[in-house]
Amino acid sequence: MLRYDKLSNQLYIRNRAKFAAQMKPASLAIFNSNDIMPTSADGTMAFKQATDIFYLTGVDQEESILVMFPDSFHANHKEILFLKETNENIAIWEGAKLDQKEAFDVSGVKTVYWLDQFDRIMKGLMSEAKTVYLNTNEHTRATIEVETREARFGKAFRAQYPVHTYDRSAPIMHHLRSIKEPEEIEQLQRASNITKKSLDRVLKFVKPGVKEYEIEAEFMHEFLRNGSRGFAYTPIIASGFNACVLHYIENSATCKDGEVILMDVGAEYGNYASDMTRCIPVSGRFTARQKSIYNAVLRVMREAMTLLRPGAYLHEYHKQVGELMTKELLDLKLIDSHDVAKQDPAWPAYKKYFMHGTSHFMGLDVHDVGLWDRPIEAGHVFTVEPGIYIREESLGIRLENDLVITENGFVDLMKDIPLEAEHIEECMNAGVTV
Repeated sequence: MLRYDKLSNQLYIRNRAKFAAQMKPASLAIFNSNDIMPTSADGTMAFKQATDIFYLTGVDQEESILVMFPDSFHANHKEILFLKETNENIAIWEGAKLDQKEAFDVSGVKTVYWLDQFDRIMKGLMSEAKTVYLNTNEHTRATIEVETREARFGKAFRAQYPVHTYDRSAPIMHHLRSIKEPEEIEQLQRASNITKKSLDRVLKFVKPGVKEYEIEAEFMHEFLRNGSRGFAYTPIIASGFNACVLHYIENSATCKDGEVILMDVGAEYGNYASDMTRCIPVSGRFTARQKSIYNAVLRVMREAMTLLRPGAYLHEYHKQVGELMTKELLDLKLIDSHDVAKQDPAWPAYKKYFMHGTSHFMGLDVHDVGLWDRPIEAGHVFTVEPGIYIREESLGIRLENDLVITENGFVDLMKDIPLEAEHIEECMNAGVTV
């Protein structure tokens, strides 16, 4: 029994149809679930489904395989799900797995076999097929040191059928997954709404002396009680100088009076991510200097939102955001005109204080797949997250919301989450008497 509300199988039927429309004649495609990864002794990590097979089926279970063969001679073999066969022993120890009817209800795939039938069925299909699409992780930022189930399967399958033609499913999936269906946007909104509830809780909780991990616990409490399985990614709760370490995840320091806490957190819901960053003063009030930096970042953020529109290219957008940030840093006197005049175009002057990109695709993965060499389209979902990091002042400010691109602009999934410095202060001091 899943803790989140499942989406209709009509979504997955449409998703498979979109993929099938891009396949070559007489080709089949194979998608695998993730492994349950070991820790040590008899321990395992929590299962996290591979996002491609989830996008195509809604099946949130290990040891699952989807085979798509639109040109199969047999109508019942155009789509096949292979699942781990459930039994009484599994039901006692782990809870029952999907049976064949339940798998159809979730996915809309009519033909469901058990895994022990896979080799026999595939021999027949491969006698018909000319091309096989294998799935690989081609995310540009992926660092892969552990062999995935998908990679292991691909090597074994090529060895078993060496003279077929093989192709990549990733380019098709990256395009399809980047354009969100309305049901997906609803799940993303639910994840954002849970994140808002959690921030509301944290704004009432923070005071000098709390530990960063206590704040993390407050977020997690609200996530779990609202149907989320937890953080969509490893949370950053970074007070003081820690906020200047971009991927700080220790979350172990004590938050001190006068510091600002950078909190980069987001709930997942039904495997969909949210991605929010807010910066709040430990004392409940920003200093004048902190607020000036905060408002500079906020101005860049709001202007950047208007630049994400259909037809624009992300690499040009990032250059434009760099120009916006350059102006703010000049006004703050963090850089001067001489710095800009002699800057290296490959690493402009603003990069001293704003080192990372402003936006990335998001969806089933927090850094979701998408094609950076194609123009932005309606249905894309992006973060917008500019920042200024002043190491010599132990001050880091980053602000981040999630946007759905529309034909005429955007929808801000986090529009109801406190953002302005004054609103943050108001929420932190509600009910406080001076």
